[in-house]
Amino acid sequence: MLLITGWALLVGGAGAVAALALLRLIGLVTNLVFYQRWQASLDAPGLHHPWWLVLGAPVAGGLVIGLMARYGSEKIRGHGMPEAIEAILTGGSRVAPRVAVLKPVSAAISIGTGGPFGAEGPIIMTGGAIGSILAQALRLTADERKTLLVSGAAAGMAATFNSPLAAVLLAVELLLFEWRPRSFVPVVGAVAVSTVCRGLLMGTGPIFPVSANNLHTSGGVDALCVLAGAIGGALAVAATWLVYRAEDAFARLPFHWMWWPAIGGAVIGLGGLIEPRALGVGYDVIDQLLTGRATVPLIVGILVVKTLIWSLSLGSGTSGGVLAPVFMIGGAVGAAEGLVLPHVVPGFWAMMGLAAVVGGVMRSPLTGVVFTLELTHAWAAGLPLLISSTAAYALSVLLLKRSVLTEKIARRGLHLTREYSTDPLETFFVEEVMVRDPVVLDRADTLDEALARTLRPGEQPDDGQRLFPVTDSGGAPYAVVSRRALLDATSRALNEGVPATVADVAVPVPVVLRPDDTLRRAAYLFAEHGITEAPVVSRESVERVVGTIALPHLLHARLHDLTEEHHRQRLLPRQALAAADGGQGEPGPMKINADC
Repeated sequence: MLLITGWALLVGGAGAVAALALLRLIGLVTNLVFYQRWQASLDAPGLHHPWWLVLGAPVAGGLVIGLMARYGSEKIRGHGMPEAIEAILTGGSRVAPRVAVLKPVSAAISIGTGGPFGAEGPIIMTGGAIGSILAQALRLTADERKTLLVSGAAAGMAATFNSPLAAVLLAVELLLFEWRPRSFVPVVGAVAVSTVCRGLLMGTGPIFPVSANNLHTSGGVDALCVLAGAIGGALAVAATWLVYRAEDAFARLPFHWMWWPAIGGAVIGLGGLIEPRALGVGYDVIDQLLTGRATVPLIVGILVVKTLIWSLSLGSGTSGGVLAPVFMIGGAVGAAEGLVLPHVVPGFWAMMGLAAVVGGVMRSPLTGVVFTLELTHAWAAGLPLLISSTAAYALSVLLLKRSVLTEKIARRGLHLTREYSTDPLETFFVEEVMVRDPVVLDRADTLDEALARTLRPGEQPDDGQRLFPVTDSGGAPYAVVSRRALLDATSRALNEGVPATVADVAVPVPVVLRPDDTLRRAAYLFAEHGITEAPVVSRESVERVVGTIALPHLLHARLHDLTEEHHRQRLLPRQALAAADGGQGEPGPMKINADC
């Protein structure tokens, strides 16, 4: 853990520099295309550009991205997060070095030519590539490479939005697939260094400051947050559905996918002619929405145009992130709700909508809450944000099988679960499922004696034992033998007329377990050594065999977990409940069903 944390600190600094470089590159491309000036400030496309520029710039950008994807690396297609997840799940957390260069360049071209995307997805892939490349240069395991990859991804995210807590939560909810010190501590170290570097390079203030000093919500407002969350969740479901219907439609086109981003660019250009402020990253528009300064035409234009051009163009396989567009769409739907819901503080309902759409699209409710808090520093809005984000998350889970992140991975033939729970094998010990007092053979026993002991259940209960420990002169298990091996050896000895003992047919014991080992440890040892049964020795002395454990015994924990999840039962009888409520008559005897 400490070694990987040391490397993660370096990755964190590199992630912050990469985030700054990407933002500057996006600003440079935007200024070159729309303003014809050499400047790296993060300006949005304006309102008064020629129609041919608004329509043609995204198409040209799509053509360049298609060429880069076909002749550079196909990994630059998409919004970055599914690609990072796929690298972790199937690629041993290996990312090609060229992706670290091509991904930010392609994203800068896509966004700089008017694409309605964010920088966070590409920076996640770029930061992850930095961590992966460093890990590949070192002698590390796949899990350690994963930790450095996620450290780089989270570092880039933290530097982009000045959101260290949200970046760590994003890593835990979306990328790590575990909660362990060996991965959590390095990720936090990388995020901390990245955030400090971000403060030195770009400042420490909130990206979208919201004044919430007088924020006091009532029970009625909190209840309305459920409604706001449900509306945001419905919009998240609709946007996710649009993304993958668009992807399906592009897949049916009769020409190479290299041309699809250009068609997506045409969709962006048409949307830009209707609402130019829907183009680009749109941080200025998000700020207006969250501070309550957005006009009704802007709210409606963003809600309709941004949702459509983002969903349809993302399905074309172009390069760009999802968070900034989701922020804008969520802020717009919340601002629209604020036109009819009770006034709380300026931008309050826009914050609720932002957290709701993030929770619904990303299926990361806590990330949605913390992101909103760190973007705005409206810390007093914690409870309403939690209600809104969770309501959207619940609706999204009920209506959609997968999120915008996991659907893409599932379409590539991979299974990804986002539901984390305690491993049942970790909650049971060997002594709870092992065969106790097993038949133990001595190395000097003849085959006939051994078979007599293993085949006479009256003298020694079998209890399903198939593998028999063999002890040495001191009583310690040094080998094992199966009943089948004893039968075969006895048959050969009779045919050849050569006496044999158990020591002649036993095989060395690869592993022994203790009663206080978990079933998870037993499963790992079985997998590592390619065995299905092992002896269990006493805690006090390895020279005393107290049991055996086999592969079927491990299913006990799984069966118990399955029963607790699906088996419904009433533990208190109706009579007892009636008596507790003041009912007449004596309650019957209480029967507690403890079957598992």
